[in-house]
Amino acid sequence: MEGPSITAAIAAFAADRTLQPPASALDVARLSLVDWAAVSLAGLGEPVATITRDLVFEEAGAAQATVLGLGLKVPARAAALANGALSHALDYDDTHFAYVGHPSVAVFPAALAMAERQGASGAAFLEAALVGMEAACRIGHWLGTRHYNHGFHQTATSGAFGAAMAAGRLLGLDEERLRHALGIVATRASGLKSQFGTMGKPFNAGIAAANGVEAALLAARGFVSRPDGLECGQGFAETHAGEAGSTEAALAGLGRDFWFEAVQHKFHACCHGLHASLEALIRLRDEPGFDRGRVSAVQIRVNPRWLRVCDLPAPRTGLEAKFSYRLTSAMALAGRPTAALDTYSEASCADPELLPLRDRVHVEGDPAIPDTAASVQLTFTDNRSREACFDLDTPMEFTARRTRIEGKVRALLPADEARAAMALLDAPDTGSAAAMAEALGAAAMRLGNRT
Repeated sequence: MEGPSITAAIAAFAADRTLQPPASALDVARLSLVDWAAVSLAGLGEPVATITRDLVFEEAGAAQATVLGLGLKVPARAAALANGALSHALDYDDTHFAYVGHPSVAVFPAALAMAERQGASGAAFLEAALVGMEAACRIGHWLGTRHYNHGFHQTATSGAFGAAMAAGRLLGLDEERLRHALGIVATRASGLKSQFGTMGKPFNAGIAAANGVEAALLAARGFVSRPDGLECGQGFAETHAGEAGSTEAALAGLGRDFWFEAVQHKFHACCHGLHASLEALIRLRDEPGFDRGRVSAVQIRVNPRWLRVCDLPAPRTGLEAKFSYRLTSAMALAGRPTAALDTYSEASCADPELLPLRDRVHVEGDPAIPDTAASVQLTFTDNRSREACFDLDTPMEFTARRTRIEGKVRALLPADEARAAMALLDAPDTGSAAAMAEALGAAAMRLGNRT
């Protein structure tokens, strides 16, 4: 393949010890760390979290890294697997639309496990995680929409490459070793969108984190792979429907401009593809004189890619509800708190108040609408109509974003555990990664003892 090697460029970026990420990027990474911790603690009791935790407990091994809710340490790879699956269990974590993936749940578990194993500082952990998340964004953008639309879950695929770069940076790997780590991930990364609505989706985040740790550890031991595994013939892009688009565009400003700063945090407890329509519906619902009983039709227009992701017309379970335009629209119009976890339940799927509203919702694809946007029109029984549009890509001022995340943390967690999560805003600059992991582990055990 002609042009610059994306494998080589990403490896050089992750190996660069002179790198100085801008303060604004580190600030956003801290917010994502708090968000990641909160959704992880809140998801401790989810079946996928319990099952994966039981698996790593049964296998045990070297006491290297903390598993939230387990009360003991396990090998770094196992901790990354369990914590990654746990943190995506509620599907309430951040999303980056440069590649439509969830960066935090793939990279933070890998980085924290490796940082704890290596005795790294909190600052080194945060920087490595930021580097890994940036790598996931760049690689995911390069792989393009065809990769995602073909059925691959970018959280698992691009996320695994990012996890490897975070883990490898913490191991002190040089550029050559990091290229081999990317090559190992190229033959290891997997994850399918067909798992959406099942435990397989959060598990995809866990395997991404674990694959990244495994690849970095193997590369550190001298394991040799294709050092151009992303772009070579029969490499990852070619075999996984990757567009392998403009490498120059995917690498533009790498090391200077951090795309990760544009990450979107979730303020509704469902698939991020639903959020723009929910925000637009809530705007209409909150207008003076709104009466949901007079709504005769709801028309939603979104980018067509979302119709294969979150357009389940008649969900039956709480997990499926998180992927349904029709039901979540009914929830929003009925004033149900779409930020609350218990709103998404089997009872909601069969709620006689919601079903008539659900059945008035029609969703259609419009390629002119960006991935991050939605247009909503309500028609009323007197033939009046009201329309609203919303684009998640509209910049949110940092303090406003922090305020909304603080509110989300307080809504998800009891007071003591909410304070433990919020303390992570300062922790990377003042302590060790091990101390951070231990504090989160203690918070998880307190929550477990209450149930």
